[in-house]
Amino acid sequence: MADTKPDYTPIPTKPQDNEVTHHTRSRSRISAIFTVIFSGFALLSDGYQSGVISFVNLILEKIYPVEYDANTATRISNALFVGMIVGQLGFGLVCDRVGRKIGLLSTTALVIVGALLSAVSYGANGSVVGLLWMLTICRGILGVGVGGEYPCSSVSASESADEVRPNNRGCLFVMVTNFVIDFGYVLSALVPIILLAIFGDNLEPIWRISLGLGALPPLSVFYFRIKMDNSTRYQSDAIKRNVPYMLILKRYWPRILTTAGLWFFYDFISYPSGVFSSTILSKAVPNNSLMKTATWNLLLYSFYLPGAVGGAIFSDKIGRKRTMTIGFALQGFVGIALGAAYGPLVENVFPLFVVLYGIYLACGEFGPGDCIGLVSAESYPTAVRGTAYGISAAIGKVGATVGTAVFKPITNAFGGPDTINGQRSPFIIGCCLAILGAILTWLFIPDLSKDRLEDEDEAFREYLLQHGYDVRNFGIAERTDTPESSTSA
Repeated sequence: MADTKPDYTPIPTKPQDNEVTHHTRSRSRISAIFTVIFSGFALLSDGYQSGVISFVNLILEKIYPVEYDANTATRISNALFVGMIVGQLGFGLVCDRVGRKIGLLSTTALVIVGALLSAVSYGANGSVVGLLWMLTICRGILGVGVGGEYPCSSVSASESADEVRPNNRGCLFVMVTNFVIDFGYVLSALVPIILLAIFGDNLEPIWRISLGLGALPPLSVFYFRIKMDNSTRYQSDAIKRNVPYMLILKRYWPRILTTAGLWFFYDFISYPSGVFSSTILSKAVPNNSLMKTATWNLLLYSFYLPGAVGGAIFSDKIGRKRTMTIGFALQGFVGIALGAAYGPLVENVFPLFVVLYGIYLACGEFGPGDCIGLVSAESYPTAVRGTAYGISAAIGKVGATVGTAVFKPITNAFGGPDTINGQRSPFIIGCCLAILGAILTWLFIPDLSKDRLEDEDEAFREYLLQHGYDVRNFGIAERTDTPESSTSA
C-alpha cells in the first residue's frame, strides 16, 4: 500500500507564538484574580446599608418622634428591599445579555448616587415629611444598585473563582461575597459608635454621615471595574440572540423554585433580625443609651463573621447541601432556645441573651447565608446564570420585604414591643422557618460541590441540541484552536 502524504503543509510554531499564548493565559488568569477580588468588594455596601438603617431608625425616632412612626420606619427600610428586587431581576438579564462588566459598572454608579442622595435628603421648605419621602426614594435608587450587585458580582465571582481555584471555588466565592456583606454589617455597627463619640447628642450629622459612607466601597472599586474583563467562560458560553427561554424554563424551573424558595426563607429570617436588631436590643433593655445600644449591636453583628468563615470552609469540606442543612437546623434550635427562655435571659443575664442572639445569626450565615448564593450560582449554565441567580435573589428579597413589613405587626399581635411575648415572637417564627428550610434543603438541593461549572454548560448545550436549537448562537468571542480555548468553553 502506497504511503499517503497529507494534503497540507504543517506550519511550524514560532517562538513568538508561544510567547503570545503564554502572555494571553497569564493575562486571563490575572484578570480572573482581580475579577474575584473586585466583583464582591462592592457588596460591602449591601451589608453596610442593610445594617446601618437599624441604627438610623433609632436616631430618626428620637429626632422626629411624631413624623417617624412605625409605618414610616417600615417604608424606609423596605425601600431598599423593593429597589433590590428590581435591580436583581433587571441586572440579572443585563449581565447575561449585555455583559458582566457593563452590569457591574452600572450598579456601581447607582450605589454611589443612591448613597450620596440618601445622605443629603431634604424636604421642601424644611418639611420633615418631605425629607422622609426623599429618603425613601433615594434608598430605593440605592436598592436597585445594591440588588444589581447580586447577580453581576456573584456570577462574575463564581466564574472567575472556577478559573482560579476550581477545587476551592466554594470557599473563595463565599469569602468575596457573603463574608464581605457580613463585614459590611459589622462596619454599619462600628461607624455609629465612632460618630456618637464625635458628635454626642448632635444626631443630625450622625445619620447623614452614616448613610453617606456607604458610597465609599463602590467608589474604591470603580476604576478597577473599568479595567476588568468579562470572564473567559462568559465570552465562550453567553447567548446574546435568540435566547430559548421556554426551553430554559422547561429544564430549570424545579431548581429555580428550590433556590428561590429557600432564599425567601433565609431572608425572611435574617433581614428583619438585622434591620431591627437595635430596636430589639433597646426594647430588651429600655434604659440603654444610644451608645450602649450601638455597642451591643456591634457585638451582635460581629457574630456574622465566624459564621461566614466557618460556612466557607465547610462548603468545600462537606459540601453545600450538608453545610446549608446544618446551618438551617442549628439556627432553628437556637431560635427555639431564645424564644423559650427570652424573659429570664433579658431580665437576668442580658449578655448571654446577646451571645445567643449572635449565635442565632451566625448559624444563618454558616448555612444558608453562605450556601444559597453559591448553590444559585452553580446550579445554572453560564448563558442564563445571571438571570436565574437574579430571580432567586429577588424572591429572597421578597422574603426580606415581607419579613420586615410584618415584623412590627407580629410583635403587636403577640402583645406589643414592650411585652416579653411580643419581643420573643420573631424568634419563634424564625426558628420554625429555619427548621422547615433544613428539611427542604436536604430533600431538594443538589450537591454540586465537585462539579465544574463547565459540566452544566456542556449538559445545557447537549439539551439544546436535542431540542433542535442552533448552538452557533453561543459565544461573544472568536474561538481559537489553542488548548486554552478548548478547555474553557
